[in-house]
Amino acid sequence: MAIELNHTIVPVRDKEESARFYETIFGFAHQEPMGHFQPIHLASQSLTLDLDNREVVEHHHYAFKVSEPEFDEIFGRIREAGLKYGSGPRSSADMEINTRNGGRGVYFRDPSGHLLELITRDYA
Repeated sequence: MAIELNHTIVPVRDKEESARFYETIFGFAHQEPMGHFQPIHLASQSLTLDLDNREVVEHHHYAFKVSEPEFDEIFGRIREAGLKYGSGPRSSADMEINTRNGGRGVYFRDPSGHLLELITRDYA
């Protein structure tokens, strides 16, 4: 049996606001609440990000590999939303993208401050 990641809990300040953000920017499906979690589903996998309200949110880093056309679509929505973005984890607001490994990448933050990354090529 192949092992795959099925779900992970993402601590957020407001799970409804975060679900709308991920739905708007990435196009992820926002599902019915499951207990106190607000799952959002990544259609290309059997993976959900289970959003959970927290008083204090420790910021995490989530990287998403996308195709070149998907990068264009998502990056367009990032700019349309007026989000700050950047070329690296320590330069996440320099309003530039990177071209590492012959692909493209960009970093930006979600409403709870998590650092999100889009890449079109693996780092390996």
